[in-house]
Amino acid sequence: MQFPSPVSIQWMASFIEAKVIGDDSSHATGINEIHKVSKGDLVFVDHPKYYDKCINSDASFIIINKEMDIPEGKALLVVENPFEAYCKIVHHFRPFEPSTKLISDTAVMGSDCFIYPGVFIGHHVTIGKNTIIYPNVTIMDHCIIGDNVIIQSGSVIGSNGFYYNTKKNRDVWYKKMPDCGRVIIEDDVEIGAGCTIDRGVSHDTILGRGTKLDNMVHIGHDTVVGKNCLMAAQVAIAGAATLEDGVTLWGQVGVSKTLTIGENAVVFAQSGVGGDLEGGKNYFGSPVQDAKLKQRELVWVKRIPELWDKVMGKKGE
Repeated sequence: MQFPSPVSIQWMASFIEAKVIGDDSSHATGINEIHKVSKGDLVFVDHPKYYDKCINSDASFIIINKEMDIPEGKALLVVENPFEAYCKIVHHFRPFEPSTKLISDTAVMGSDCFIYPGVFIGHHVTIGKNTIIYPNVTIMDHCIIGDNVIIQSGSVIGSNGFYYNTKKNRDVWYKKMPDCGRVIIEDDVEIGAGCTIDRGVSHDTILGRGTKLDNMVHIGHDTVVGKNCLMAAQVAIAGAATLEDGVTLWGQVGVSKTLTIGENAVVFAQSGVGGDLEGGKNYFGSPVQDAKLKQRELVWVKRIPELWDKVMGKKGE
């Protein structure tokens, strides 16, 4: 999330009651989690395993629970509980706004849109021209929908991300990380019935121009889908994945978090993607591998009983 205007680190330290180590004269431009940070961002870390990763990331300011050496030009904000400090900042800059109308007064819609009865449109939503939204669609706060978009019945755009801070040494193991990201749907996208697209936890979930989703597709928080991608029914993509342009995922493909599928890759139905995939190839299986290799492997697997009988028959001679 980008702040409305840059925020001084001295003010931020006072707000979360932090000790500043390093450059205290700078200004933060936003707040993000580690997978999406850029220069000027705040990020938080509360586990020694990720201290170095955060400190050496693109983030300029690190909310942390230990004093450490840092690169020149960065600053630590040392607090007892970095996660709670992060939540306090998010709630301040993105407070909860209850809705009492089906369509918020702050929503902006372009010309020649058609919104069916029963559609909910939250606060600060922008919808482009020539877009059709079918009955019982829900579009939550801060979403951006482009021109010539079609969203079929029952889909939810901008639901909360499935993202929790985990600690086994407290009564509540899983504490929800508050969302402050958005969903951005670019022009000429079509979304089938019953799809769910989670907002970014701290950045944006993006569907690129011309992408088409079948029914019952789920896209997790902070995932970026490129242009002209195609997803068949029951595809599920975890958080912070990247699909480059022209990727095709056939039915019931599952995609793990924080990975990249290269341009024009095709993943056949019921496959499981657990790591990065090179573009321009066909994949199949769980975990996926080159489709031709996997198909040859399945042929040999089917021949195992025949080969077994031959081997055992020779032993009995």
